[in-house]
Amino acid sequence: MAFDAAGLNTISASKSGNAPALFSYATTDTIATVNTANYFTTVADLFEVGDIIFARTSTGGTQVVSICFVASVSGTSIDVTDGLTVTATDSD
Repeated sequence: MAFDAAGLNTISASKSGNAPALFSYATTDTIATVNTANYFTTVADLFEVGDIIFARTSTGGTQVVSICFVASVSGTSIDVTDGLTVTATDSD
């Protein structure tokens, strides 16, 4: 599936220029799709290297949360890291 801008939200923008901006992104795509180079091409101008994306994705209908960051961005070319999956245990 293609990137859907409706799923992208700014949590916090960097005011000082030193701290990364934080974004959330929700999609039914898998994290493997989201972390593909140029997935975020249409909004590459919103990002800087080091910005953090909390991605809520889906694997077989099961929600998965991963933390990615922007590895490189130049013009309309953007690449994010594979992401660190946040594990969730619900033992009750």
